[in-house]
Amino acid sequence: MSGLERFTRLMRYVRPYRTRFVSAFVCSGFVAILTGVYAWLARPVLDGIFIEKNERLLLVLPLVILGVATLKAVFSYGVGYLMAYVGNRVVADIRQELFQRLMRLSVGFHDANTSGRLVSRVVNDVGVMANAASSVVKDIFQNGLTFVAMIGVIIYQNWKLAGLSLIVIPLSGLTMVRVGQRLKRLATSTQEQLGDMSSTLQEIFSGIRMVKAFGREDAEAERFGERNRKVLSTTLKSNQVWSIGHSQMEVIGVIGVATIIWYGGYLVIQEMMTPGAFFSFMAAMFMAYTPIRKLSGSNNLIQQALAAAERVFDVLDLNTEQSQDHGTTPLMGINQAIEFQGVSLRYENHTVPALTEIDLLIRPGEVIALVGSSGSGKTTLVSLLPRFYEPTAGRILVDGVPLASYDLRSLRAHIGIVSQEIFLFDDSVQHNIAFGRSGASPADVEQAAKLAYAHDFILRLPEGYDTVIGERGVKLSGGERQRVAIARAILRDPPLLILDEATSALDTESERIVQLALANLMKNRTTLVIAHRLSTIQNADRIIVLDRGAIVEVGSHEELLRQGGNYHKLHAMQFQDVTSV
Repeated sequence: MSGLERFTRLMRYVRPYRTRFVSAFVCSGFVAILTGVYAWLARPVLDGIFIEKNERLLLVLPLVILGVATLKAVFSYGVGYLMAYVGNRVVADIRQELFQRLMRLSVGFHDANTSGRLVSRVVNDVGVMANAASSVVKDIFQNGLTFVAMIGVIIYQNWKLAGLSLIVIPLSGLTMVRVGQRLKRLATSTQEQLGDMSSTLQEIFSGIRMVKAFGREDAEAERFGERNRKVLSTTLKSNQVWSIGHSQMEVIGVIGVATIIWYGGYLVIQEMMTPGAFFSFMAAMFMAYTPIRKLSGSNNLIQQALAAAERVFDVLDLNTEQSQDHGTTPLMGINQAIEFQGVSLRYENHTVPALTEIDLLIRPGEVIALVGSSGSGKTTLVSLLPRFYEPTAGRILVDGVPLASYDLRSLRAHIGIVSQEIFLFDDSVQHNIAFGRSGASPADVEQAAKLAYAHDFILRLPEGYDTVIGERGVKLSGGERQRVAIARAILRDPPLLILDEATSALDTESERIVQLALANLMKNRTTLVIAHRLSTIQNADRIIVLDRGAIVEVGSHEELLRQGGNYHKLHAMQFQDVTSV
């Protein structure tokens, strides 16, 4: 997509505010005309007052200049306010659309892009676009129209001299284009490096406890310093290129002015032009050169904005989950069975499949436990049910209907997940539990907390359910965070429940209490339990043992122990302190 195409696409966002935008353009036109009047007035002031000594003009012209200045101030205010309003509204709309698009992109996309880089798109890239939209666009209109008005005054005063003065315009334009191309490349690199720096910052702050625990403050400071130096280097190169271009523009301008003074002075000496007309011409020339200089100075910001727009539009052009979802059947419940038929999955850019030929029938109300060593495919298997990933082979049926045929929103509405990695918002306990179901009342939240055995400790918090628990629930203990997450799943009341190491962070006493809550939650509900601690899944209806993405054993706890296979080895390692088998 070319720079013009990106700029045109950006201007489409102006349509809802076109009345104010057009009004700003009209105000810019009046500012340009009134600026031209300033230059034109130089001729009657010099010829009429200082040479002809016209007393009437001495009284009238100061009042005219005052009136012009007042009108210009009014229209300048109109341009500034209206363009700032339109620019900031456009940027807010783009930022909102970008955020919504990011929310609707697949889990695979988010796996491939760090959260820091995505935050950089929403904050840094759109912020650069905001600068262009609110100030640079105004400068383009106002300075462009002012330049046109000055050219009109120049031609009116002396068209031959005007022809000579216009020779510098192509040279100035060529300089701006060449500088602009280099600035765009550097701006793109700068935005990418800012994304990397944001990603590094987020990683460091998220893991600040580990950084301090391992005494890695200096090492992480150096890692951030490396990112910071790259941003600094690219920024300095951009400033260098801009400064060179700015100096070239100054030289071109001086050459043009010197040539005009030489030829204009000749015309005045030969009485082919009055001094007033010449100084009016020179005033218009200087006033015309000022917009060119400002446009040249804005070129850096324009190129940065176009580079940022390219990164933003790249995301906006990605297909969302919803656009790729062709399911139309609403899921009304899980009444029969969930069936995996020859399901395989290989992640993008991976040569080894994560799952291979999975055949599994899950009956309604069954409690199915998934066990296996790390990397065996347990979490990947359950991630297929909410369609976080799509199988590369085989299919999944729910009540005899292919999973892909169900509407994505209704499908996920029937699934509750308590993950190994508990995620809580920097908000109140009330909000974090109510996140499980839209429109949940405080009574519903409290009931869910009681079922999760979280109610008592919540009441002991400084503000009870209104206590803000910090980023990722940092103000709570691991067990408390786990119980809040379980309460959230209880409130959702889904027919299919996925427990991914749901009790991994609990101490012995908390685990016992939460196991009671989970037992109540899992009644009359299809449940998939991922567990490393085999003591938590001994009462499961069936235990599925995975190894390297394949099912190797299926049976009850007792059956699998008698087989003496993988499950027996895992059990022995946990309960008999066997370190090698």
